[in-house]
Amino acid sequence: MRKHIFNAGPCKLPMPVLEAASKSVLEFNGCGQSILEVSHRGKDFEAVIAEAGELMKELLGVPEGYHVLFLGGGASLEFAMIPMNFLRTKAYYLNTGTWATGALKEGQLYGMDKAIEIASSKDKDFTYIPKYGKHYQMPTEGDYYHITTNNTIRGSEIHEDYTCSIPLIADMSSDIMSRPVDVSKYHMIYGGAQKNIGPAGATFVILKDEMLQRIADRPIPTMMKYQIHVDKGSMNNTPPCYAIYVILETLRWLKGFGGVSEMYKYNQAKAEKLYNAIDNSKMFRGTVEKEDRSLMNIVFVLEEKYKAMEADFVKFAGERNIVGIKGHRSVGGFRASTYNACTLEDVDALVKAMQDFEVKNA
Repeated sequence: MRKHIFNAGPCKLPMPVLEAASKSVLEFNGCGQSILEVSHRGKDFEAVIAEAGELMKELLGVPEGYHVLFLGGGASLEFAMIPMNFLRTKAYYLNTGTWATGALKEGQLYGMDKAIEIASSKDKDFTYIPKYGKHYQMPTEGDYYHITTNNTIRGSEIHEDYTCSIPLIADMSSDIMSRPVDVSKYHMIYGGAQKNIGPAGATFVILKDEMLQRIADRPIPTMMKYQIHVDKGSMNNTPPCYAIYVILETLRWLKGFGGVSEMYKYNQAKAEKLYNAIDNSKMFRGTVEKEDRSLMNIVFVLEEKYKAMEADFVKFAGERNIVGIKGHRSVGGFRASTYNACTLEDVDALVKAMQDFEVKNA
C-alpha cells in the first residue's frame, strides 16, 4: 500500500512521474538504452534538458532575458556561488530560518561588513517574517538582496514578490511551482529540486542575463562560474541526467494539472484543511504567526502538558500509513510537507489521525 507521504525532502512524487521514471530506467525513448546510460551529449538527453528548461519558463512565465540552468550541489552550493560571483562591495540578507542563516554565513566569508543581515526573526525562533517598513527598510544600494521565500524547517513563508531597487535573489527550494511568481521582480531564483519538482541530485537556477555583467573581480573556480554554466548549457561537466529527466516528467505532470495557478488553489485547500485542524485542536498548536504560515511546510507541536507524547503520535500516525511528519531534528514537534504531489486524501488521513489521537488521549 502506498503511504501518505509528508517528507520534507526528498519529496513525494506523483504516481505518473514514478511510472514514467521507472520505465525509463529499463529503456528510454526507444533508444535501446536506459536513461541512466544515455550520453548527456546525445540527442535523446539534449531534448530532455531543453524541454525541461522551456517548461520551467512556460509554467513560471519567465520573461525574455533569463537563463534556466540545471546544476549539481544543491541550494547549499548556491549559497557559496552567489557571493563568489556577485558580491563586490555589499549585499543584504533577510534571515528567516536555518537555510537563510546558511546563505548568510557563506556570504560573510567575504567579510562581515559585506554580507549584512538586514533583519532577522531569530528573536522569536524564526516564527515570523520580518516586514519591510516595520522591521527594516528595503535596501536601495548594494550588489543584491537575498531572501529565502519559504522556510522548510520552521514553516514560515513570504507570500509576496518584493519590489526592490537592487537585484533580488531568492532561494525558492521548497515553494517553487507551488504558487504564481512574478519572475521579472527577481534577478535570480534558485533551489534544490527535491523539495517540490523532482528528486534529490539536481538544482535549478533561473538567472537574469544582466547578472552576468555584475561578476565580481576575483578568481572563481571554473565549476563555480555562472557564466561557464550559461555558456555550456548546464553541461560543462556531466549533469545529473536522471534527476533532470524526473524533473521534466514532474513539470509535464504539473502542466497537465492545469499549471501553477491551479496548483496554487489546490495547495491553499490542503493547507487550510490542516491548519484548521490544528487551530481547532486541544492537543496540537501551530508555531508560526498566522499571516506568515507556509503552504508547503506546516509545522506544529503538542501543547506542553502533552509534550511527552510526541513519539506516541508519530507511531500512531505510522500505523495509519502516514510518514514524514516528525519535525526537523533541530526543532522537534511535527512537520507536514504538503508539496504539490501531496493530495487532499493525504491531508484527510493526517487530520483524521490527529483527531483520533486527541479523542484517545486528551
